[in-house]
Amino acid sequence: MEKDNAYPTFLTVPDSVAVLETGRAVKVTGTLDGHPFAATLMPSGTGAHWLPLRAALCTQLGKSAAGELVAVHLQQRLS
Repeated sequence: MEKDNAYPTFLTVPDSVAVLETGRAVKVTGTLDGHPFAATLMPSGTGAHWLPLRAALCTQLGKSAAGELVAVHLQQRLS
């Protein structure tokens, strides 16, 4: 997990522009540490997307600090 001024908590999805074949926002579903989620991957402008995490989901995961590891499984692209 990471933190900055743009998003309170987010994950970087490396090489996502190449995999998704777009640098635009993309809606996805998946799991974080086994917990289901739906969110929008936001373009970072550097060839990756950011996955912003809502505070409620971070609480559910029991994680809130930058640098904590989260198992991510993207299951479906919705847009």
